[in-house]
Amino acid sequence: MQIKLPFLKTNKKATKENITLHRENIPGHVAIIMDGNGRWANKRGLPRVAGHKEGMSNVKKIVSAASNLGVKVLTLYAFSTENWRRPKTEVDYLMKLPMEFLNTYLPELIEKNVKVQTIGDFLALPEHTRKAVQHAKDKTAENSGLVLNIALNYGSRDEIIRAMKAMTGEIVNGQLEADDIDEDLFSRYLFTDDIGDPDLLIRTSGEQRLSNFLLWQSAYTEFWFTDVLWPDFSEQLFEKALSDYQQRKRRYGGI
Repeated sequence: MQIKLPFLKTNKKATKENITLHRENIPGHVAIIMDGNGRWANKRGLPRVAGHKEGMSNVKKIVSAASNLGVKVLTLYAFSTENWRRPKTEVDYLMKLPMEFLNTYLPELIEKNVKVQTIGDFLALPEHTRKAVQHAKDKTAENSGLVLNIALNYGSRDEIIRAMKAMTGEIVNGQLEADDIDEDLFSRYLFTDDIGDPDLLIRTSGEQRLSNFLLWQSAYTEFWFTDVLWPDFSEQLFEKALSDYQQRKRRYGGI
């Protein structure tokens, strides 16, 4: 099945074109590093938190687009383990955003059959953040559509260390033999055990690095970078990223 969609070119003189997305080759798992909120605000002479608020509003659009296009899992890098180093006022605001977003859009997520999940050190989040997110997870637990996987207080190195500690503990207790450890077994100890590796990873704002995001899981992920700041990342650009993904041939080390 083919889906014909208009999209905008990423150059300064953007013009509409038609592209065709093949339904059978929509990436099952798309991950996004939502970068550029602060720069978006600075360009407009606004405080950084204004950029985060605008970025939160954009999440709704991209979640809707992903759901409509048939993406099965959308992982959004919302707050990293390193983000605690930011000014306290900014961190406090960022910890309120999940509550604000979910309080506003949860009915629509339920209507669209979206299932909310998280990865990261959930217990270290403030209580009000945990309560809001857990409420959304409980309310959408039985939904069978798009999985909205929010990376909150997530860091890939932290995730890998946690996996190593869990496996080491089981070896010490005689529950696991060291010789049994392979890639498949190791993956079961990661936060992403139930959703698998991303097929496509998008990063906005022009930066071209992973920033401690899904390091193990991205071994054979296709990357797509854009200079567009996250609050300006449109549904059309999301479609363009998927279209470019469909032009690539994934060899996984073969030929």
